[in-house]
Amino acid sequence: MRDFQLPGRSAVMATNGMCATSHPIAAEAAVDILKRGGTAMDAAIAGAVLLGICEPQSTGIGGDCFALVSPAGTHDVLAFNGSGRAPAAADAATLRARGQSRIPLNSADAVTVPGAIDMFCTLSERFGRLGLDASLAPAIHYADAGVPVSGRVAYDWARIADVLQGAARRHYLIDATPPPLGAIFRAPGQAEVLRRVARDGRDAFYTGEIADDMIATLTGLGGVHTAEDFAAVKGMETTPVSGSYKGTELIEHPPNGQGATAILLLNILSHFDLSGLDPYGAQRAHIAAEASKLAYDARNRFVADPDHTTRLDHMLAPQTATRLAALIDPDRAMPAPAPLTEAVHKDTVYITVVDKDRMAVSLIYSIFHGFGSGIASEKFGILMQNRGTGFTLQQGHPNELKGGKRPMHTIIPGMTRRDGRIDMPFGVMGGQYQPAGHAHVLSNMLDFGMDPQTALDAPRAFVDNGKLNVERGYSDAVRRALAEKGHDVAIAPNPIGGAQAIRIHGNGVLEGASDPRKDGCAIGY
Repeated sequence: MRDFQLPGRSAVMATNGMCATSHPIAAEAAVDILKRGGTAMDAAIAGAVLLGICEPQSTGIGGDCFALVSPAGTHDVLAFNGSGRAPAAADAATLRARGQSRIPLNSADAVTVPGAIDMFCTLSERFGRLGLDASLAPAIHYADAGVPVSGRVAYDWARIADVLQGAARRHYLIDATPPPLGAIFRAPGQAEVLRRVARDGRDAFYTGEIADDMIATLTGLGGVHTAEDFAAVKGMETTPVSGSYKGTELIEHPPNGQGATAILLLNILSHFDLSGLDPYGAQRAHIAAEASKLAYDARNRFVADPDHTTRLDHMLAPQTATRLAALIDPDRAMPAPAPLTEAVHKDTVYITVVDKDRMAVSLIYSIFHGFGSGIASEKFGILMQNRGTGFTLQQGHPNELKGGKRPMHTIIPGMTRRDGRIDMPFGVMGGQYQPAGHAHVLSNMLDFGMDPQTALDAPRAFVDNGKLNVERGYSDAVRRALAEKGHDVAIAPNPIGGAQAIRIHGNGVLEGASDPRKDGCAIGY
């Protein structure tokens, strides 16, 4: 139990249903859906789409999503891939011929066709009860009426608004400036889009006037996107991957997501007695950083479109982790693996919902970098993701940009199962950090006995491009000790990630936890 004389937040306890996400208006909208008799999926879609209005710098209908679902009455987990593909005419060879070594972040070449709306429609039909129109109603209302800009959103908006270009500046700035804390942000164009999707389904988005608006904007900037690319969007159900750590099964989304990286990372960490270390000390941070370098190096070489991913079994094999763990020197940092040419960043939203029948949904939804590509469609203001920068231009690489391929994706929903029972849907936002975040949160709970809220509150460190960024929650003494081990240590310029979790206790109680690094909360009833 936390010290009630110190800043912090208590876990949220409920029995009927719960939502945890990064904005309270979205969490409340999701719980309202549950109270009306909706399923966890009805509620998750409602909250997720509304997050695109509450946190437009992090997500929106021009992006992608992934979901893990445990249907009511079971302890099975199903995986759904709502990531879009590169346009058919895209080719790394074309960009290499222009002299480019990577895909420009804020270009039409970076825009893959958005997959989220198609997947929301599919999930609503399969797992919903109230209908897609009910799930989209909260976002339509707030897009028209407006949402007050909250603290973390205002901070991010001011920091990254320079990427907005063309029509995006009209749709996402107020009087040509980022909206300050408490300003009202409205998105009437998106409200109209969602009204049409609520009425006519996914075809309203991927064909006709709305698709034409996106395509015209992209082709006007040199994109090769066509009506056929948009009409062909179709998400897929796939099989999760999993691994075990300290008696708990971690279930992750398979490639093109990077969930296998979290499993490999925990497999490496299982070779060390972390529970005998100070959870906030230098030695634990050092071992985690070294394990992350090795796990991410494997990710960079193997994870790609599911039709092109190679050696996934090798990545998940216990022997692989054993050999990698043996490379870690407990007293000295290893050189960082070669920097990626693929772009990574830290803007995403995550939502988890559990309903009274114990359907559990773990859903993550993103436009990749802050404000995505910075490109918005002219009429409706649909902000386009730059997920295509997750491709490499390296010839022959499994993740090489080619028409019709899905890029390597950083966003990963998670779920745990213990003794055959679904234990906790959870997620950690933060782009490249996400697998390390999954491992860190679970290690906090399983090695150090932390409850979910304490595990989310705990300070974080992450190796990024050879630099070990540590949050201010670590002491000066820890930073000095890490530097003495050879790490290039810096205080993280921004909070590292953000997380949400709902623990499902055996007595029927739901325990919600929400990361203080974001504006959100857990709400139950």
